[in-house]
Amino acid sequence: MDSVKNLPVAVIGAGPVGLAAAAHLFERGLEPLIFEAGPTAGASIGQWRHVRLFSPWRFNLDAAAVRLLEAAGWASPRPTALPYGGELIDNYLAPLAALPEIASRLQTGARVIAVTRQGLDKTHVRGRDATPFVVRVEHQDGETRDHTVAAVIDASGTWSRRNPLGTSGLPAIGEEAAAERISAPLPDVTGRDRVAFAGRRVLVVGAGHSAANTLISLADLAKDEPDTRILWAVRGASAEKVFGGGDADGLPARGQLGGRVRRLVEAGSIELHTSFGIASLKALDSGVTVEAVDGRTLDADVVVPCTGFRPDLEILRELRLNLDPAVEAPVELGPLIDPEFHSCGTVPPHGAKVLAHPDKDFYIVGMKSYGRAPTFLLATGYEQVRSVVAALAGDREAADTVHLELPETGVCSTDAGTSCDVLAAATVNSAETGCCSAPEPVLVGFPTGLSHGRSGSN
Repeated sequence: MDSVKNLPVAVIGAGPVGLAAAAHLFERGLEPLIFEAGPTAGASIGQWRHVRLFSPWRFNLDAAAVRLLEAAGWASPRPTALPYGGELIDNYLAPLAALPEIASRLQTGARVIAVTRQGLDKTHVRGRDATPFVVRVEHQDGETRDHTVAAVIDASGTWSRRNPLGTSGLPAIGEEAAAERISAPLPDVTGRDRVAFAGRRVLVVGAGHSAANTLISLADLAKDEPDTRILWAVRGASAEKVFGGGDADGLPARGQLGGRVRRLVEAGSIELHTSFGIASLKALDSGVTVEAVDGRTLDADVVVPCTGFRPDLEILRELRLNLDPAVEAPVELGPLIDPEFHSCGTVPPHGAKVLAHPDKDFYIVGMKSYGRAPTFLLATGYEQVRSVVAALAGDREAADTVHLELPETGVCSTDAGTSCDVLAAATVNSAETGCCSAPEPVLVGFPTGLSHGRSGSN
């Protein structure tokens, strides 16, 4: 960064990992410029405010961010408490974003639409490493402006890009036309979104923990709204992986989640349809007809997609990236996180060296760095940005020394798209459930998948 050291470092996304990157940049004497597409920091998490995390507060906080907060008199939440998504925002991200050091460098309602090198498309190589980046941003005032920066840290996540309902990685035929019948992932069916689900035929598609979260919430809704009918479709031949190990589960709250879904299915409260790969959707005035590859059909009023997420790579089209062809993660990271073989706990810690791309001083971090692999941990993201910022500051020794140790628990597969540790709100009351007794660090993020990294019997 020597030749452009007076320019800021762009951080795309003001979620937990993006704000952690900004805190580390500030500590290193580098100038962050943070672009957040939503109206506030943590806007994507705001979509699942009602959901509780598996992991306690002490594993949800970045060290540099905490140092900034504590210097301003912030009181840390109880370390062993399990926060809801809303509490993660209200008690951590919002206070962090409000600090003068962060607030003065944070632009909300700022959607990044492209990143390139100043005056160079991706075909030009001469002088490329010494050329600043240009980040093109659509701002909330309606103007599109270019921002010249020394480096770019893309922490934009994957929440805005869900996987399609259809098989083969493609939307089912008619999926786009039926969009009004398809809900957002992890809807708040007993609260904010209640009217869309009460007394309706609801089809949940997916075989991970986000599906389990939604099914449990729908069952709670059906107690008050008995006309609510709950359908559940999975691609696999059974839902045993969702049911999990019950009392033998290493994370008791997760075992409770799977056990409760099993009981609801056995009681007939949830109508399970296995081997149901979706071929088409047909929107009707009365609802939507969902047809499986084998010709079976299900009629519903609303479909809840719990099929995972993928990265938005279009904004990076003019950069030189080196991505794994399978999972679309940085090429050295891809084999380490391939969901066919790995879960959160089996992925080794990694930093700037593994995350580097041919375009020098550009990094993808956080959930987006895992591409289509659904096994990301917040703790991993915090270590990623610590290492990346050290590299940008020229401290190669610190950048190459990664400190994170993860247990080989195999418990963190996901399909919920920001990371790995969200739990249905009704399944845990407090840290006293025993969640905290799992090997440290307890998994952080969205545990919405199964025993390996694949969410994929969805």
